[in-house]
Amino acid sequence: MNPRLHLRSRYAGSALTLLMMLFFSACDPGNRSADAARSAATSHGEILGVASPYDADITLYRGVPYAAPPVDELRWQPPQPPIPWHQPRIADRFAASCYQQRHVSTFVWRREDFEVSEDCLYLNVWTPREGADLPVMVWFHGGSHTSGQGHSLIFDGTSLASQGVVLVTINYRLGPFGFLAHPWLANESPHDSAGNYGLLDKIAALKWVKGNARAFGGNPDNITIFGQSAGSQSVCTLMTSPLARGLFEKAIGQSAGCAHHSALNPGSSPDPRGYARGTTLVTEVGSHNLAALRNANAEDVLKAALSTGWENGSRITLDGWVVPESPAQVFASGRQAPVPLLLGYMADEGVELFPKTPGLTKAALAEFARSIAGDKGSQLVAAYGTPDATPEAMQFAITTDWLMAFGMRRWAEYQVKLGQPTYFYYVDHVPPAFHIYMPEQPDLQLPGGRRSGGAYHSGDLALVFGTTDKVGLDWTEDDHQVSRYMVRYWTNFAKTGDPNGHDTPIWHAFDAANMATQVISSKPISQDGVDRQRLDVMSTIWPM
Repeated sequence: MNPRLHLRSRYAGSALTLLMMLFFSACDPGNRSADAARSAATSHGEILGVASPYDADITLYRGVPYAAPPVDELRWQPPQPPIPWHQPRIADRFAASCYQQRHVSTFVWRREDFEVSEDCLYLNVWTPREGADLPVMVWFHGGSHTSGQGHSLIFDGTSLASQGVVLVTINYRLGPFGFLAHPWLANESPHDSAGNYGLLDKIAALKWVKGNARAFGGNPDNITIFGQSAGSQSVCTLMTSPLARGLFEKAIGQSAGCAHHSALNPGSSPDPRGYARGTTLVTEVGSHNLAALRNANAEDVLKAALSTGWENGSRITLDGWVVPESPAQVFASGRQAPVPLLLGYMADEGVELFPKTPGLTKAALAEFARSIAGDKGSQLVAAYGTPDATPEAMQFAITTDWLMAFGMRRWAEYQVKLGQPTYFYYVDHVPPAFHIYMPEQPDLQLPGGRRSGGAYHSGDLALVFGTTDKVGLDWTEDDHQVSRYMVRYWTNFAKTGDPNGHDTPIWHAFDAANMATQVISSKPISQDGVDRQRLDVMSTIWPM
């Protein structure tokens, strides 16, 4: 029987409960859109959803707590279960974003003032009003693990849910509140662990989703985790964490990995546990013991992270519990989660994401190559040399490929080696650039025009979520068509572990021989080995 229909019939038989729902809805004029028929019984209490403002057949539950507020004594502690509620909870308002900088003006990622709080461990659910045993997709937003939120309009789940999936987005602790590591914290931990609280939040959210999926019409045994940038790095890392085993059945990674030796890999850091950076931050805050640190003003903690350069190192660290060893080592030894994987990257990932060095000399380029490739540095430089390539352009291209394209391909290679279905993509469709997190002020003027940023990092977000009709500007029919394809590919994969179906162009599986790559544009096509010549050189420098 449809669990939601069963839920409705149970409430229909309880006049008192129904009256209470209507009463609580009527008490607050801002909550009158809550609908008693859109009720879900979670493990911590009843919640009332609302109709998606974009499709009445989709129910939206905003701001559902999946853990207790991580404040006071719970600051820098693993997330604890949410406090149960005994009256119907009206889920019609998004929670505050997790604590972070509020004024950041960088390319498409500009953010201005918005509500933040340390009380931020909430999730949001979009689900078809009718349906049962639907696949569940859980989204981890990007933002370098220092910024972002799961409820940005660009992540509206209506379009994905309309394809017959349950879509969940979450907020998780960020910056020093989510990833500070310090000996004081390790000493009080039964696991001798400090840091990675933001990863623990994701694990807690997955446990909550697995335990409550059926209340939303979802199948707890068909969960796909997906994320972009830092969210994708989280997906990759959770595939190696023993604490996340069994919490998901499929994975999607967009534009960041963890499965190769690079600056994104905590195992390559001279401070892999993060204690040196953490100690410097705590000293700057001026706290002399853990109790004082937990009572420190949040703004002071954030300012200390910025002034000491704490954010310049990997937020994810080797804490010995959540991440007991380098993810690259786990993948290399074939001990990662044995799940189907879909992953890929944008054609112009480095635009405004990685720095350029104007006037870079050939000698400086050679030194840079040696710093990452050792005695094979000259081989790396030669692979990127063209008659008109400047040292600056070559360093930028090497950096972009090393941190993005090669890392993503290596991640795919490891999963194929494990015998898991793997699908690799490359987006060369160029979307308009706009302020992706400021829907009320999307206009972003680029000297070369709105599309001069190329297929930039984060340019896939509105396409994947099908929100090209809700955010940005100057979209064309080609953009909308690319989005329709990506929405179908992603939801097909969530349903079956295969992106093919529903009149989409054939997407061939990736393997070590052909390295089939789906080039995504208004007319997607499968090609063998995009960027293969350069990436093959990297593969010889950094073998599996």
